Amino acid sequence: MTTDQITELVVDIARRARIASLGLATLSTKTKNRFLNELADRLVEETHSILEANALDLQNARSLELSDPMTERLTFTPERIASMAEGVRQVAALPDPVGVEIERLSPPKGFDLRKIRVPMGVIGIIYESRPNVTIDCAILCLKSGNASILRGGKEAFHSNMKLAAIIQETLRANGIHEDAVQFIPTTDRWALNVLLKQDDTIHCIIPRGGESLIRFTVENSRIPVIKHYTGVCSVYIDARADPDMAERIVINSKCQRPSVCNAAENLIVHQEAAAHLPRLAKALHDQGVELRVDTHAKALLTASGLPLVDATAEDFATEYTDLIIAIALVPDLQAAIDLINANS
Repeated sequence: MTTDQITELVVDIARRARIASLGLATLSTKTKNRFLNELADRLVEETHSILEANALDLQNARSLELSDPMTERLTFTPERIASMAEGVRQVAALPDPVGVEIERLSPPKGFDLRKIRVPMGVIGIIYESRPNVTIDCAILCLKSGNASILRGGKEAFHSNMKLAAIIQETLRANGIHEDAVQFIPTTDRWALNVLLKQDDTIHCIIPRGGESLIRFTVENSRIPVIKHYTGVCSVYIDARADPDMAERIVINSKCQRPSVCNAAENLIVHQEAAAHLPRLAKALHDQGVELRVDTHAKALLTASGLPLVDATAEDFATEYTDLIIAIALVPDLQAAIDLINANS
């Protein structure tokens, strides 16, 4: 597609989303919840076709030489699809936020002022890698009465297109405007540039991904952006920590799914719990985790024979999404808090 064709496509998607949002804002709770429950059922029914689409993305991941954690981030399994469907049912069970009165004032002269939750309108969401985000974003927007325009990463394009098709089929089956949820059907970066300029039809942009994507969005958007930059998660081992529990928590938080944004990136250990550190470091190493250590942790761990990498200040502020962890030994709780606050 040429840039002119992409521009025309994105402008039309935004225009249609705005039209759909007007009806969606007053959609009944019953209709929204019926759609969500049917979508959950349909996701399970379409497990085979979702896995077929996902296989194309995994094949492309190999050609792109994505890291193992990033490839894992892309991967669907029947269990993950079932879990995704259960998440949709959980959103259906949530109270409808639309129309809820959150504040009331009765100033003089007979005024009756009320603050009531209403939909924003059209929300554009830009994200990377994980295809389940397509479902997460679509259902949360729809439950809150908002139309959504979804722009996923090239790595998950086939999976996202399949999920978007299932969503739109379910919208039509429930008499909901099919433009209430739309996926931008191109991986061309120009589509993102155009999307960020549609301030006459889109009311909010939410980027979900790495820092470079979020900064690009903030610097190029005419539309208000809800953002974060990096999500650096830390595990702190206190002086009174139970060593068995500490090991289970550290291994789970780092190794269960290192590619997700809530995986641990830093391990901070109170000096009075230093005796536990060799055990924790070995357990991490046995799981294939690279250990980046500050000078105090290195002094303690050198005799262990484990391979160690000297940590820099930047390491404690890095979201690795990989089997890497930065380790610090600190004198007290306040030092741990200071380290976390400085890097989170």
